[in-house]
Amino acid sequence: MSRTKKVITPGRILFVGAGPGDPGLLTVRARAAIENAVTVFIDPDVPSAVVEQIGAGSGASTSSKTGSSRSGAAKPSKQDISAGVEGADQQGGQQPDADAADDDNTQVNNVRPALGDPNEVAKTLVATAREGHDVVRLVAGDPLTTDSVLAEVNAVARTQVTFEVIPGLPATAAVPSYAGMPLGSGHAVADVRGVVDWAALAAAPGPLVLHATSGHLAETASALTENGLAPQTPAAITVNGTTCQQRTIEATLATLNESGSALTGSLIVTVGKVVSQRAKLNWWESRSLYGWTVLVPRTKDQAGDMSERLVTHGAIPIEVPTIAVEPPRSPAQMERAVKGLVDGRYQWVVFTSTNAVRAVWDKFAEFGLDARAFSGVKIACVGEATADKVRGFGINPELLPSGEQSSLGLLEDFPPYDDVFDPVNRILLPRADIATETLSEGLRGRGWEIDDVTAYRTVRAAPPPAETREMIKTGGFDAVCFTSSSTVRNLVGIAGKPHARTIVACIGPKTAETAAEFGLRVDVRPENASVPELVDALAEHASRLRAEGALPPPRKKARRSRS
Repeated sequence: MSRTKKVITPGRILFVGAGPGDPGLLTVRARAAIENAVTVFIDPDVPSAVVEQIGAGSGASTSSKTGSSRSGAAKPSKQDISAGVEGADQQGGQQPDADAADDDNTQVNNVRPALGDPNEVAKTLVATAREGHDVVRLVAGDPLTTDSVLAEVNAVARTQVTFEVIPGLPATAAVPSYAGMPLGSGHAVADVRGVVDWAALAAAPGPLVLHATSGHLAETASALTENGLAPQTPAAITVNGTTCQQRTIEATLATLNESGSALTGSLIVTVGKVVSQRAKLNWWESRSLYGWTVLVPRTKDQAGDMSERLVTHGAIPIEVPTIAVEPPRSPAQMERAVKGLVDGRYQWVVFTSTNAVRAVWDKFAEFGLDARAFSGVKIACVGEATADKVRGFGINPELLPSGEQSSLGLLEDFPPYDDVFDPVNRILLPRADIATETLSEGLRGRGWEIDDVTAYRTVRAAPPPAETREMIKTGGFDAVCFTSSSTVRNLVGIAGKPHARTIVACIGPKTAETAAEFGLRVDVRPENASVPELVDALAEHASRLRAEGALPPPRKKARRSRS
């Protein structure tokens, strides 16, 4: 009896534009394609911040392959990333960081350029798609504005494999805007890394926007001046456009090569009178914390909000977990607490951290419970971040501090026990094993009985890499944001004390007190203890330094150039 051969339906080939650098500029369709990708082929000049988005929505593991297929981690869903299959920017394109997509489920190893002919790349894409998987071809900028990628698309179009093109925002459109230069509707665009009609380009009536590398600057300047542009025509060179490493150098055609010859990677050169508009429209590079490297000593799952807020002010956050959260050594306390909630033992549950909220809900999941277990129980939260975590489970807390968001602030507003109006006199307080007694003692002083339960343990994280430890000790970080006393203690324990030139920002009085005990000078403390206000207070401090004519923290030039 003969077996029928299984017919494999080919996948699609998606040519996806990664945009100019800022992952926030990805289109909605592009982000969805990248986050849910199974197999991805990327160019060396795709921004590392976009590479980090690969697989974020699928939870797939990731391996790399440069020319040949090899299996990644042994998981059901495999994600392959092939780096630099054609090299759109062969003369200085930036290679993604090999650890750019490193997280709990995703890792890119050994990423390096593997340049190839567009026809050969197209053959690889088609062969991979015929294995039955959708294939993402991720390119910097917009797919159909790069000649080599356009050749790939045409080659794929000659086959029977289905393909789609998901446009990306071209760097030539976005980067001048991020550099404060309004192009208007009459500008001309050219990629001077290829063949250029210099006479037509010089004759264009509006500003010029040129895609280049440092190796093309001398030819660009001489060709434009030879074809009629004045040597003193204003020009601006932007490197790492739309990222927090963006840097714009103003020059003229006469000084173009001298000004930009040391720059590496892809450059956007803007030529014309619009360069003078930067003085009033330079919104991106003039933000309060622009270019500052800020240490975020938080656990990986808690660092996101702070890092995003820092980026909005122009900072470059570097996350260094100082604590790891683990379950209590014995589950008995938490199990009794959850049973007490169901049995009506408690009048209040007081949450002092998002970790405590997560620990209780994890225990609920073990017992098959949901938010209904809180029926008849009032919930108090020490701050907005904790309250938001509670709201995420469909419950609105009854009480938050009206003033300072801290244990002391909550105590000021917490009602005393009333034997007439309160049917139960007991409070559940699920906390960390190292929590202070301030809150529990204060609640007892108001007549309440307290079940102070260890919901989770905080343990010291592993030391960061040697390079990070060196930056901490030598002033490589411009600022550090502490969100708890434990982050202060543990950072000093695993990495050493921050250098005296590093600005220290503390979320509240207890954290500031601990920092002072370790000999740190506390420069910033927000009025209310919350992550957004902590970051905003740091930004305001930086603005005051600038307004007063004080310099930001000293930076070694060598370190600055590396970052």
